[in-house]
Amino acid sequence: MKRNRVRIIGGAWRSRLLSFPPRQDLRPTPDRVRETLFNWLGQDLTGKTCLDLFAGSGALGFEAASRGARRVVMVERDAQTVRALAASRDALQAAAVELKRTDALEFLRDGADVYDVVFLDPPFKADFWPRLAPLLLRRLAPEALVYYESADWVVHRQGQAGQVRYQLLKRAPC
Repeated sequence: MKRNRVRIIGGAWRSRLLSFPPRQDLRPTPDRVRETLFNWLGQDLTGKTCLDLFAGSGALGFEAASRGARRVVMVERDAQTVRALAASRDALQAAAVELKRTDALEFLRDGADVYDVVFLDPPFKADFWPRLAPLLLRRLAPEALVYYESADWVVHRQGQAGQVRYQLLKRAPC
C-alpha cells in the first residue's frame, strides 16, 4: 500500500485506489483484515444500510458501497479528510455514500436512523468504546452487525449462558 492510499479489495470498484490526507491517527484497516471482515459479512451487502462512524480513509465504507450497500453514511469530523472522502465519492460516482462532517458521539446522540452494519474504527488512544456502546444500541437494526477495531484489548476467554454472552478481556501485548 502506498503512503496515504488504500485500495478497494472487492465488489464493483475492486482495485480502485482511495487517497487520504496524512494524519497521525488515521490508519486504514489493512487489506487482509478487510478481506476477512467482508468474508464474514458474506461479500454482498445489497440493500443494507451501513454506518462508517470514524470514516478516515473511507476504506470500510467504500468497500460496503462497492459490494452493493443501499446506503453508506460516513461520519468524519476532520474537514480535510471529509474533502478527500468527497473526492473519492465523486471519482467512484458512489451515489449511495453520504458524508457527515461531525463528531461521532454527537452523530449517534442526535440522529434516529438505524443501520444493518456499523463499522467502528476509532483512534486507538481515545478509548471510545465505553461512550459508544450505550449510544449505539438505539441505532442498530434488529439483526445488525457491529465491527469494532481495537489495539488495547484481546478476548482471553468467552462463553454463553442462555441469552448472556460474556468475555474475559486482557490488555493486548505491546
